[in-house]
Amino acid sequence: QVQLVESGGGLVQAGDSLRLSCVVSGRTPSSYAMGWFRRTPGKEREFVASIIWSGGTTFYVTSVKGRFTLSRDNAKNTMYLQMNSLKPEDTAVYYCAARPVLTSEYRYWGQGTQVTVSS
Repeated sequence: QVQLVESGGGLVQAGDSLRLSCVVSGRTPSSYAMGWFRRTPGKEREFVASIIWSGGTTFYVTSVKGRFTLSRDNAKNTMYLQMNSLKPEDTAVYYCAARPVLTSEYRYWGQGTQVTVSS
């Protein structure tokens, strides 16, 4: 079983930065792909970014490319999402998720952290 705990959300102004963290426990994440998703009221959950833990390959949704950077710290079993140049449309609850790297469905989810960007 994998447990995920997010942190780092908050209220910021447009143009500011935030760094979200996701601590992984229960199993080493080396055989997992990790992702960030976000959800706003009335909208479906949206993929934001993902990383293949062992190789570090990253993927981003087009709307965040160039502004968000995903990284991981092997020693701390922690994944980070550095969010720069935040926009009001980035406002959402952000969720960390994990899936075995050879599967397509994210199996484990964190509780979410709220990010609010004011204009």
